[in-house]
Amino acid sequence: MGKAEFLTPKAIGNRIKAKGLQKLRWYCQMCQKQCRDENGFKCHCMSESHQRQLLLASENPNQFMDYFSEEFKNDFLELVRRRFGTKRVHNNIVYNEYISDREHIHMNSTQWETLTDFTKWLGKEGYCKVDETPKGWYIQYIDRDPETIRRQEELEKKKKQDLDDEERSARFIEEQVRRGREGKEEEAPVFTELKRESEEEKVAFNLNKGPSCSTATSSKTSTTLGPSALQAAASAKRKATSHSSESKEKKKSALDEIMEMEEQKKKSVRADHWLYPNIVVKVITKKLGERYHKKKGVIKEVQDKYTAIVKMIDSGDKLKLDQSHLETVIPALGKRVLVLNGPYRETEAILDSINEKRFSATLVLDSGRLKGKTVDGIAYEDFSKLG
Repeated sequence: MGKAEFLTPKAIGNRIKAKGLQKLRWYCQMCQKQCRDENGFKCHCMSESHQRQLLLASENPNQFMDYFSEEFKNDFLELVRRRFGTKRVHNNIVYNEYISDREHIHMNSTQWETLTDFTKWLGKEGYCKVDETPKGWYIQYIDRDPETIRRQEELEKKKKQDLDDEERSARFIEEQVRRGREGKEEEAPVFTELKRESEEEKVAFNLNKGPSCSTATSSKTSTTLGPSALQAAASAKRKATSHSSESKEKKKSALDEIMEMEEQKKKSVRADHWLYPNIVVKVITKKLGERYHKKKGVIKEVQDKYTAIVKMIDSGDKLKLDQSHLETVIPALGKRVLVLNGPYRETEAILDSINEKRFSATLVLDSGRLKGKTVDGIAYEDFSKLG
């Protein structure tokens, strides 16, 4: 029987059969030969090339099985990682996509007899999270890539930093509310019974119809009240005036504190730049040589928020450096510093104490309306010595 001509129906059918996925039972993994039917597979098994491959496999069968098992495992996990990532997926869905490739490693040549055994092995070896449900087995890939782990740690660190700023702001608001409530309790009025010292004393109330009526009424009232009553009324008026002035001052101070709290809240968002003029910094980059490494200088000018002109203290040289090449300087206790980040940014303070375990310090604010306030937990990188 001759070969089918080009683009005849038989030729097209043969090409489609050769290209598509054939039955698994007619595939020889050793020879990587796919047969179309049982007769073709029988002829292949009787061929000389197949017999030679069987002789090679019989010499060291474990070597070939381990190789096929390793290739099957790597290709299967690579498909899960690229196609599904860390999502939970049914193992049969992954397997159907895997065997859609005609050149894949067949499972009957590996150490696993069924897909369930292979799924259990993945969970036992820690490659995937495996769980069994009434619908079957589900797998979830565990990504152990160092770059992915580092990215996740950075995201967690950023979230923790944002939560710390929110907690500080909430703590400050709670403190202001508590102080406001205490002030209201102190200012609570005390009601006493109204008593008249002398029944002869009488006060006349008239509606003012004009300037003449008001003068007449005041003259009548003054003549009606005695000297002792006038003194008592004057002292009561002075007490009421002083009490109202004190309450106004207290209310004014509470209002100022709330305004300051709002200003600090606006500044509470941490910025990614911390350079300010007239602060002392230390050079940490080695690109400039040992002459400037670990040496201190004073920032004279800040350009574009991230670049500073630094004048070295020892040599007097001026260098243009990025903030990534600099770090803050912690002075001795009692020295003046400048807060560079956080809710008290751009506020001068005095270094009170240092907590080496938490890498933080306690500062006493020395400028602004919050002067004299003690602030705990300021990180080392959030303040620096003033030049």
